[in-house]
Amino acid sequence: MKSLFTAVLATFLMLNSPTGISVSRSADLPVGAEILNLDNLVAWCIVPFDAKKRSPQQRAEMLRELGIRSCAYDWRAEHVPTFEEEIRQYKANGIEMFAFWGEHPHAFELFEKYNLHPQIWQMPPNPAGETDEAKIAAAVEALTPLAKKTQAMKCPLGLYNHGNWGGEPKNLVAVCEALRKQGFNHVGIVYNFHHGHSHITDWQESFTLMKPYLLCLNINGMNASGTPKILYVGQGEHETNMLRVVIESNYSGRIGILNHHVDIDAREALTHNMLGTKSIKTQLTK
Repeated sequence: MKSLFTAVLATFLMLNSPTGISVSRSADLPVGAEILNLDNLVAWCIVPFDAKKRSPQQRAEMLRELGIRSCAYDWRAEHVPTFEEEIRQYKANGIEMFAFWGEHPHAFELFEKYNLHPQIWQMPPNPAGETDEAKIAAAVEALTPLAKKTQAMKCPLGLYNHGNWGGEPKNLVAVCEALRKQGFNHVGIVYNFHHGHSHITDWQESFTLMKPYLLCLNINGMNASGTPKILYVGQGEHETNMLRVVIESNYSGRIGILNHHVDIDAREALTHNMLGTKSIKTQLTK
């Protein structure tokens, strides 16, 4: 099984990267199914979620070898001491720190030191309130300090869906619009398929609502039952049609692929998702 996986990975890299390791992202925005190209993909949930518990150097080298040139960095307390080494290794291996999960003062200091401006991904709160209007106002109040901070840092702020009231597309849009009305035009939305099973049936409507604000779309295999929650792209019932909607909308932003399993090698999970994404692209461009 191991040798088969290695062979599949080698074939994939050969077909997608003439040099085997150097895949640069075009300066032009992707169009249509090009959003599923390897150079538009962002690796997500590969730091705490990695059976091999890679070091910053090992992680950066893995991404370079896979041909993935951008990473959205998630972390836990044990990763704080290696924030700077992560940045250094990304630079050494030509990896973009595309996004950063939440906020941390040390990371923000390092972004200034290294002149980095990653997207900052933050879950909106699920505030108390008798009406949606009251909840929106409370969410805006809670997010305003981070909006001010990220604006000064010149970092886009992405409202990240993670279930509950704050993860509903209409509420994400309402909070985003309210923040923009206060002058925070750098605020947008990061939408995750794996937290959006309840919107499979109304995906066309939900996506159309969010699209003007969308900073990144993280994809996943999608079954109507929501089981399993984390599924490789191409192995679900609905992600192909959901991505058809995205492609036909002329969305030109980034696409995230994830591991999100603590007991699976991040390299293996990313490769499965790369292959699934490539397969869906082929289906949708026939």
